[in-house]
Amino acid sequence: MLKFIAILVPLVSVATTAFAVDPTMKKQLQKLDPSERMEQSCDAEAMKRISTEKIGFKPDKVIAYTFSDPDMTPDSMNAPGAVFRSKRDSYHLSYKCGDKVPRGSWQKYYLYD
Repeated sequence: MLKFIAILVPLVSVATTAFAVDPTMKKQLQKLDPSERMEQSCDAEAMKRISTEKIGFKPDKVIAYTFSDPDMTPDSMNAPGAVFRSKRDSYHLSYKCGDKVPRGSWQKYYLYD
């Protein structure tokens, strides 16, 4: 079974503006409670990253809680028991979404206010 670790950084507590969520999806996400919004946003970002960074995969679904419940905080999510589906096959996925990038590291990564 393939194990892919995606580090999804940075993600703020709103979890919808940091990455490529189209306006229609963003509007729908705003209707969800904050934890569900974060989970769905992180799942969408994981699918996007898998499809662009892992040649040969075309994910159509990510589920954060298949093998274990994700660990949630107000501004992060760790999903060690996730899966993604690509071309009718499912793969184990482990990802962390939401750690803040410390201000002391911003210059190293070319981040700014």
